[in-house]
Amino acid sequence: MNPAPHPPGKARPGGRTARTREAVLTAVFDELAESGFGALTMEGIAQRSGIHLATIYRRWRNIEGLVCDLLTDVSSTSVPLADTGTLDGDLRALAHSLQTLYEAARVRGLLDAVVSAAARQPEAAGILRDFFDARLQLAGAMVGRAIDRGEIPDDTDPVAVISGLAAPFYYRLLIARRPVDRALADSAALAVRAGVEAGAYRTGGGPWGSD
Repeated sequence: MNPAPHPPGKARPGGRTARTREAVLTAVFDELAESGFGALTMEGIAQRSGIHLATIYRRWRNIEGLVCDLLTDVSSTSVPLADTGTLDGDLRALAHSLQTLYEAARVRGLLDAVVSAAARQPEAAGILRDFFDARLQLAGAMVGRAIDRGEIPDDTDPVAVISGLAAPFYYRLLIARRPVDRALADSAALAVRAGVEAGAYRTGGGPWGSD
């Protein structure tokens, strides 16, 4: 079994600012797991974390800022973006990291909470959209490297490729409501790589042209 990712606040080096952030994000993670997005309050996070309310407002401004930072923290520490030297290797490494991330019940709960809230609250929808936009752009760098190496066409769309890789995970988790596993990770990487090879992610309209 793959180990669950460390929640915020666990075994991270740093000074007072880092410890404050860890304490606050851990409190947000715990509150989400227990009560869901709708029950989050700045006052509750302050009480749970032991960090002064004014400090939390000064750094994060609102609940949306806290949850966005938590999503970024969990994703960036649990989904490293490998540079294996090939697009095949990078896609497989990313797929396996996503598998490991979403095997953790707390992370699935975090995703569920924010997605559920996004269906009802514009602020939560904005958090989710901004988070995924940023992560897609960041992960798209592996496609850019493959273009630079001459592995794939210059007009391959990095965001479309990474979206195609991630989509099966979110279908499995949010629609089918089933766990992710290594077979899903491997098939997602293989399918996307085949799509890239076929020209399905080219900005010029794919293998059939732009018409």
